[in-house]
Amino acid sequence: MSAACLAIGAAVLALAQPSFTLDWTHSVERVAWVETWTVDGGALRLDRSALRGSGAGMEPGPEAHLRDGWWVSDGGQRVPELLLAASGATGAGWRLCADGTCREIGETRGAPIRIAPCDDTRSARPATVPE
Repeated sequence: MSAACLAIGAAVLALAQPSFTLDWTHSVERVAWVETWTVDGGALRLDRSALRGSGAGMEPGPEAHLRDGWWVSDGGQRVPELLLAASGATGAGWRLCADGTCREIGETRGAPIRIAPCDDTRSARPATVPE
């Protein structure tokens, strides 16, 4: 696979592989959620989502199947970006993992965090994402 670039807020993350995962605990239900994404040209493609339970706006889709205690769905949807609301009230943010390294993002109150493929001008300036 070719390298990719991911803009996370004001930072840029160069990826050796175009895939990354986001995982978090739902703020109301306290249920684990994991999504696998791929940078696919100018969009993000959801490849798989898995949640450990259901409730409060997080029902598994009709195509989901139960596997080892997780409701698993194949993705396929493409979106231009993800916006993660960083309320600071949930006790934790998201964990973004790529290329064998994980980073915590959005654990403190602040503006929504935008995750999107880099455009050509930003990908020329690699930077690190704060850990």
